[in-house]
Parts: sequence; structure tokens; C-alpha cells
Amino acid sequence: MYDDINFDEIINKYRSDPFDYLDVVTPHTGDVSFKVHEGEEVQGVSGKWNHHPGTLLYVLNRENNPKPMYSKTNGVVTSLREELEGHFVEAGEKLMTIKHPLKKREIIEGILQNVLFLFRAPVRAKYFFSLEIQACIEKQGEKGVFIKPGEEIFTMSLMKRDTPIYYTGEEGIIHSVYFKPGVSMDQGMPLIGVCAKEKLPLIQKIITHVKAEWS
Repeated sequence: MYDDINFDEIINKYRSDPFDYLDVVTPHTGDVSFKVHEGEEVQGVSGKWNHHPGTLLYVLNRENNPKPMYSKTNGVVTSLREELEGHFVEAGEKLMTIKHPLKKREIIEGILQNVLFLFRAPVRAKYFFSLEIQACIEKQGEKGVFIKPGEEIFTMSLMKRDTPIYYTGEEGIIHSVYFKPGVSMDQGMPLIGVCAKEKLPLIQKIITHVKAEWS
């Protein structure tokens, strides 16, 4: 059932539009002051410990409490809502879009997310692999860990309380990991991508195909 994927069509889609479009929205109400212009190149967080913030995009001022907001990725500013400069906006207001050029690794991962089973964060919280899973990863590597439904695979840390999270999904190996231990993940974001054994040849085909076709 997975052999009918049209790889040429997928690759051509990425070749014609090799970008991701990330909307920048306000986290809360306030007065907007833009610090970038339409078409300007911006950078994301950098540094070994992510200690260098990205490009300053705008400042959101609420009750004389200015909050600087930085870019989370590199790219070019598009669809800038210049008419909102100096105006009060509600939470969730879209201010601009960052047109992010995709790397080969990101293209591969984007395709794989349509093939792997994605286990997602049930709520916004910090996640850690369970002690047993972590021990297996340290011994065999992520792709050497086989998981089945009902297994405890994560510890969820929320409001200073740790809660075990049990796996629900198809059995297989942990092929991709999308979180960093101790870093908050939004609800619905994928934590891991699981690959069933019968999909392994397809996964390798995807990776080989993209590496060969993508320049």
C-alpha cells in the first residue's frame, strides 16, 4: 500500500517551492512596533546552547511593558502587516510570514512525516524518554529501540509533576525524534516518528531518492 507513492511528483513539488512558510502571530495583546521590513533576511536562534536569539522581529508593548519578539528560524520576511505598525492588536494576530528555505534534511523529514506514525504531545509540557527507553537508546541507538502499544515511553513534566505517558500506535522502531528533553513542546506537536518493519524499505527508498535528486 506504500509503494504507490509518486516520488517524482513529491520531488517536483519541493523543487518548484523549496520553502516552508511560518506565520508569526502575537502571543498576547499589545501595541506593535516592527523592527524588520518586507523582504528582509532574518536569522533564527544560534549558538551551541541556543544562547544567541534570532533577529528581532517586533516589540509588543502592553501596559508599558515592552516584550521583544525574535525570529525562530532563518528566512525572508513576507506578507508584513505594515498597516498594524503602532496599533493595538489582539492575541493571535498574524503579523508576518517567514519564508524559510528548506534543507535536504528538512525535505526528507517532511516526506517521512507522511509515512511514519507520529506520536504527538498530548498537552503542552516538557517530555523525557522513560528510564527504560533511554537506557535502550544509550545502548542501541534510537533506531535500535522497538516499541509496542501500552509501553511507557515518556515522562511528562507539567506543573512540577511527572506523569508517565504510554505509547498508543503501531509497533515499530523509533525512527525520528522531534523533541529535546526538558524543552516545552506544544500540544499536538510530534514527539517521535515510529516506523513499522514493513515500511523500512520504503523509508530507505525515500532517503536515497531525495539525496540523489535534490541538489
